[in-house]
Amino acid sequence: MKNRILWITLIVSLFIILLWLAFVWEPVAQQAKVQGPPHVQLQVAETPTGGDFMLQSPTGTVSLADYRGKVVILYFGYTFCPDVCPTSLAVLAQALSALTPGELEKVKGFMISVDPERDTMDVLKIYAPYFHPGITGITGTPEQVAQVARKYGARYMKQKPNADGLYSVDHSAFTYVVAPDGKLAANLPHGTPPEQIVDRIRALLKTGKSN
Repeated sequence: MKNRILWITLIVSLFIILLWLAFVWEPVAQQAKVQGPPHVQLQVAETPTGGDFMLQSPTGTVSLADYRGKVVILYFGYTFCPDVCPTSLAVLAQALSALTPGELEKVKGFMISVDPERDTMDVLKIYAPYFHPGITGITGTPEQVAQVARKYGARYMKQKPNADGLYSVDHSAFTYVVAPDGKLAANLPHGTPPEQIVDRIRALLKTGKSN
């Protein structure tokens, strides 16, 4: 009887832990997680058209054109984001983790930082892969980032610093899916379940085209 009660207690405890991991825990690197002012989610500026771009990663220049034949996932955010960015990247990480090794070889994720002032290469090198090794942090000059954001309809706006010098960057929180042919296939709203991201990725891997 005592053993039975012990097993029931253990099972219930494990269930509670799993619920906490699924709905509460946010896998944010301690080196990059900084509590700052909350930010506002913005809508897309206009209908996204997509297109090639070149930005910088911790290991060198990244050109979208170099990823033809792969599904590319883009997310515009910043490492000091206290809420939406970690959640979105965690969901993307869940989706990538659900792929088979063969599928994952044909998929690449990028977080495009809209806060190049603070998001240096050293910061991006730590932050983005923390969620999943298939995600790389990239950015550029303010002008370069703005040009890419316009192509994808992403909006962002730096707010005034608070008394501690911390500031938020209000931004749209869509996840953009680029097909193997290099064309924009979807812009998924914040909160899209990882299962839907996986389904979209697999469909594009099968057809190789945005339509």
